[in-house]
Amino acid sequence: MLTHSLVQQTQKRTTEMLANLGIVLTPQERDNIEIAELGLGELERTGLQIVVYVNTDRYCAKELVLFPRQTCPQHKHPPIGNEQGKMETFRCRWGKVWLYVEGERGATLHAHVPVGSEPYYTVFHEIELNPGEQYTIPPDTWHWFQADAEGAVVSEFSSTSRDEFDIFIDPRIKRIQEVVED
Repeated sequence: MLTHSLVQQTQKRTTEMLANLGIVLTPQERDNIEIAELGLGELERTGLQIVVYVNTDRYCAKELVLFPRQTCPQHKHPPIGNEQGKMETFRCRWGKVWLYVEGERGATLHAHVPVGSEPYYTVFHEIELNPGEQYTIPPDTWHWFQADAEGAVVSEFSSTSRDEFDIFIDPRIKRIQEVVED
């Protein structure tokens, strides 16, 4: 569960991590960092921090900040109305991230599926992204990703983001969650 103090602490930690990389945020961007705890109560293990620079009816740009070994669980961006679903390009800026998409399973998996959540991870075609490397995920494609032991920062460039429509395999996940008082 997200409390106001956890949100503020995590926003500060995220801002400091980005500042150490030379990524400067405006006060408004700092205050609006989304802490995607996903309703699981295990933010250090499952979730991510999101800075949205722009999200219009045509395109979106974000920073995805992952703490050490933090995992964004398996999900996809389905078609909505006449739109085919979000297409997104991940470009690693710092650290290392392992992205898993539909396709042939790799011989070795570098990420660790969160203990207790194994049934909710079904795609294991591994793409390793290091700084300067990028990968484009087609619309309506199952995917998940995890940072290495140092954490990672990934820039996301995509078509319009409608996170409230994301589909997760794990039925426990709440993509849009409430923040409660301490």
